Amino acid sequence: MQKKLSSVVITCVLLSLSACSLLPEKTDETKNWPAEKLYAEARSDMDTGNYESAIKNFQRLESSYPFGTYASQAQMEIAYGHYKAQDQALALAAVERFIKLHPNHANVDYMYYLRGLINFNDQLGFLSVIYEQDPTERDPKATREAFAAFKVLVDKFPNSIYTPDAIARMNYLVNAMAQYEVHVANYNYRRGAYLASLNRAQGAVRDYRDAPAVEEALFLMMLNYDKMDMTVLRDDTKRILLKNFPDSKFLKPGAEVAWWKFWKKL
Repeated sequence: MQKKLSSVVITCVLLSLSACSLLPEKTDETKNWPAEKLYAEARSDMDTGNYESAIKNFQRLESSYPFGTYASQAQMEIAYGHYKAQDQALALAAVERFIKLHPNHANVDYMYYLRGLINFNDQLGFLSVIYEQDPTERDPKATREAFAAFKVLVDKFPNSIYTPDAIARMNYLVNAMAQYEVHVANYNYRRGAYLASLNRAQGAVRDYRDAPAVEEALFLMMLNYDKMDMTVLRDDTKRILLKNFPDSKFLKPGAEVAWWKFWKKL
């Protein structure tokens, strides 16, 4: 009986192996495609939002024609595809690879710009929960990295077509960083940590003097000085606040009671 079972098992194994050998091998239909056709297919995938397929086709294009005219374009498209697919790590890696391989490429400024966009989108995710999370638990790292990436573009390529947009985004990011400092200062003030609150507010005024958040930072400085019985500095800060923001909403009646709720209402 055992012999018969063994024979059956061996027969089944042999049959399965034979069946596998009879199955047609899976072939890459793009293997012999010319560069132009492969690029057109990849672009079509990109245009229809099929980023995974587009990336694979651009990778095939680069590996099949590494010295052709499409190779560097494929590398840029791969970076853009990862960016559109919201894969930040792979997008940044592709950007850095391109910059390293082609530092003098005619379109390398775009890759610097794309690096900024990748980090900018990441910091937007950070800002999307800015009013739902304890301000001391948030990390503005992505905001700083986005600003730094755009600054490199502006410094290296002041005449790039991407520079004006980069500058506009940098201005937005400056206020985002200033507002973060103000939120933390608000938090510290509410918990009675007046010195810590004062230091954060002073930092916002010192480091981001042109940001709209400076108005609230000055008001916070005034409140903290008052709580710490530093009346001279309180009055000096109030004069500076009035001089720079004569219609400040924070100096209207009842502002001291309501000011800390401002960030919750946005």
